[in-house]
Amino acid sequence: MSVLVVAPGRDVSQWVETLKSQHPGMNVYVYPEDHDTEEVEFAITWKHPRGLFKNYPNLKIVASMGAGVDHITSDPEFPEGVKITRVVDEQLTSDLSEFVLALVMNHTRHLSAYKHQEKDSNWNVLKYCRNSDMKIGVMGMGVIGTATAQLLAKNNFKVSGWSRTEKDCEDITSYYGDNSLDDFLQESEILICLLPLTEETNGILNKELFEKLPKGAYVINVGRGEHLEENDLIEMIDSGHLAGAALDVFKEEPLPEDHAFWKHERISITPHTASLTEAESVVPQIVENYERFQDDEELKNLVEQDRGY
Repeated sequence: MSVLVVAPGRDVSQWVETLKSQHPGMNVYVYPEDHDTEEVEFAITWKHPRGLFKNYPNLKIVASMGAGVDHITSDPEFPEGVKITRVVDEQLTSDLSEFVLALVMNHTRHLSAYKHQEKDSNWNVLKYCRNSDMKIGVMGMGVIGTATAQLLAKNNFKVSGWSRTEKDCEDITSYYGDNSLDDFLQESEILICLLPLTEETNGILNKELFEKLPKGAYVINVGRGEHLEENDLIEMIDSGHLAGAALDVFKEEPLPEDHAFWKHERISITPHTASLTEAESVVPQIVENYERFQDDEELKNLVEQDRGY
């Protein structure tokens, strides 16, 4: 059995080296180098070419190199019956939740606004909001969303979470299901999107949703760029209903140089850097699933493909 690594445009040499050190004797191919497609039963990927995996008749498992799997599940030609796994990594979770906390504090303490004032030598003191007075809503209470909500709660923010099913997290108010979404939004002075990308969540950050947020609310998207209707966000900021937004993910990456977001002073942009996957940290769990597959054991972090996560 051979393993195929597919990550166009990325240097995967460290991945290959770590895979072989974790499991000596593993035969690893890197796409698009020449290889026998019939040998491959296990693939590791990030943003593979659409339709690629249908060419592997013995493929059994595709492992995402990161926490997200929409780059796999969105492939209309993904072969039926092939299992998908995702990464659940404590370091990734910690990195992302700390990044979100930094974005929240950047907004509540007006650091971006002061940076703009700095350009004009403008000494203008802005009133800030204390953590204990700020209501934050986290959309998506999976592993990362829950960790983020918990970190915010530990920093004395009033935190609510919204998810498909009810969650029981200390110091976090749980909203779940479509019927509670409006109530959740009305309590979210800062809205953080950490949803998985599915057919149901595609475009969920739109004008209709924004209108249900309190006037002056702030939006943080660290989920997927496809969650956001970009023109709706600009309209709602320019109208004064939203105070602004911090965006780390975009429909097109890198964000085009002529995109309107770059010049909007109330939109903060970061280049999809909330958390970065490191081979040394996540390869061990992928190798464990490789060995579980060989031993016909249950896989860890298996994706429910009908849900998309």
